[in-house]
Amino acid sequence: MRTMLLTILVAFGLSASAFSAWAHAELVTATPRVGSTIPVPPSEVRLSFSEGVEPHFSGVAVTSADGRSVAAGRVQAQGSEMRVALVRGLPAGTYRVTWHAVSVDSHRTQGSFTFEVRP
Repeated sequence: MRTMLLTILVAFGLSASAFSAWAHAELVTATPRVGSTIPVPPSEVRLSFSEGVEPHFSGVAVTSADGRSVAAGRVQAQGSEMRVALVRGLPAGTYRVTWHAVSVDSHRTQGSFTFEVRP
């Protein structure tokens, strides 16, 4: 009886933790792709998340290897997507995208990745 009760509690705990993990806005796709090398400088960075994000509490920063911002405007967020325009004519190099997202149910996630421009 004790073993069965323990098994049920463990199963319930695992299912509850799996359910709460679904409630976070996780990065699904990025353009440019995470870790990609592209021949032409992009005009924007676009991020898609697993659920809607709160525009006022979410953001994206794009910086060059020396830490300078290469964003050309404000971050725009709508639904489950965020994007930011980049300065024209980015030189060859590695760029870091750092993001944070607050989902519509108030959970915060964050991350970063790089992409490289190599003509």
